[in-house]
Amino acid sequence: MKKLRILIIDDERMARQEVKRLLIPYLDMEVIGEAGNADDAAIQIAEKHPDLLFLDVQMPERSGFDLLESLTEVPEVIFTTAFDEYAVKAFEVNAMDYLTKPIREERFAQAMEKVRQKQAQQTNDPQIFIKDRQQYHFIKWSKVHLIESMDNYARLYFEEKNVFLKSSLNQLEEKLDPDIFFRINRSQIINLQFIKKINISLNGRLQISMQTGEELEASDRQSVKLKSMGRI
Repeated sequence: MKKLRILIIDDERMARQEVKRLLIPYLDMEVIGEAGNADDAAIQIAEKHPDLLFLDVQMPERSGFDLLESLTEVPEVIFTTAFDEYAVKAFEVNAMDYLTKPIREERFAQAMEKVRQKQAQQTNDPQIFIKDRQQYHFIKWSKVHLIESMDNYARLYFEEKNVFLKSSLNQLEEKLDPDIFFRINRSQIINLQFIKKINISLNGRLQISMQTGEELEASDRQSVKLKSMGRI
C-alpha cells in the first residue's frame, strides 16, 4: 500500500520533533520533510508533493494561512496551534483537523483516524485555500465552474458563491489541468465539465451555455481551439 507522504511545518524544532515522534507507530505514513518557515515549506511542497501537511498556524513573517493562500493546489491539512482562537478559525475552514499544543496522544490518534478514512476513499480532488473578507475557504477545484479576471485578482465562482484570489488568469492557466479548465477569452476560464450547450453564432464564435446559468462567448481564436478539441 502506498504510504501517505507528510510534511511537517513549524517554526519550533521541538514541535516538529514531537509530531515526528507521534507518527512513529503509523507505518503507513512517512515524513518526507520538515520546514521551519513558510518560504521553505512552499519550496518543499512544490518539489515533494506531500499528501498531508502538519501546519503551524502562527509563524514569524508568514503564517500558515499565508502559506496556503500562496499555493495553487493545497494538500490535506492538519493545523497545529498553541492559540485557541486560531484553532477555532482552522476548524471553521473545514481542514482535515486541528490539534492544539501540547498535542495529546489520544487526540492525535483521532486525527490520524480521520486521515486514514479519507485515504481509504482514494479521492484525488485538488483544492485551493482562499482568505476572502475575513473568511477562510478550502475549495475543491472540481466545484469551480468559472474564473474571471478582476485586475490583479481572479474571481472564482463555485456553488452559488464567489471569492477573490490574488492571482492573474495567466498564472492560473499555467497551473490548472488543461483537460478540465479552458480559457475561452482574455478574461474568463471555464470548467469544461459544467458546459450545458454550445452554439455557433453568425460570426463563427462559440456561444457557451453553462449548467450554472451563465451565457458566455469564446473569442475567435479560442473558438477554433475549442472546436479542434472535439467539444462541438
